[in-house]
Amino acid sequence: MLLSTLVLVCCTALPTSNAQAADGSPAPRVVESRSSSEPPEPAVTTNAKVTKPDAPLPQLTAANLDPVSSAEPGTPARPPILAAMKPATAESYETSRQRKIWYGLMAASHGAAAFDAWTTRRAIAGGYGTEGDPLQRPFANSSAIYVTTQIVPALMDYMGHRMMRSEHPMMQKFWWVPQAASTGVSLGAGIHNDRVVR
Repeated sequence: MLLSTLVLVCCTALPTSNAQAADGSPAPRVVESRSSSEPPEPAVTTNAKVTKPDAPLPQLTAANLDPVSSAEPGTPARPPILAAMKPATAESYETSRQRKIWYGLMAASHGAAAFDAWTTRRAIAGGYGTEGDPLQRPFANSSAIYVTTQIVPALMDYMGHRMMRSEHPMMQKFWWVPQAASTGVSLGAGIHNDRVVR
């Protein structure tokens, strides 16, 4: 950014009278044609600062804003200027039905994780086996397993919510899969643990 600023300042500081082409030859001068009624402009000295005029601004009239009502017969109507504008946010929002399903899946996945933790503690306390997940094994003999089993469902809830609000149509269609998969895995593990104890 600093380099581009320096280049910009150096290029604007060059005098226009000493401008030369890349091959060393003097730059061609532009000669404007004048009508005979206009008086000649005074010569510009090399020390005088030349300012360029501003670009003309478009005029907003009723014809620009409402082309359908002001169009003449036979001329194609232009679309309004405001029609080409995009909304301020590109993020899509979920419907109330999707939000209710998301909350239901969230409750189901966290409930299934709590069931898995309870059956795991019961199986280990009864001496029927050990925790198969190496990440959960340090917490299997304490009540901390109830907290640690809630991490994966919370991540799946977040992922499902992001997929629901995604702009990609495939993500929007299958937003419920992470929560459903988390619920199924926890419920399956809990049922397995319960059968081992019985």
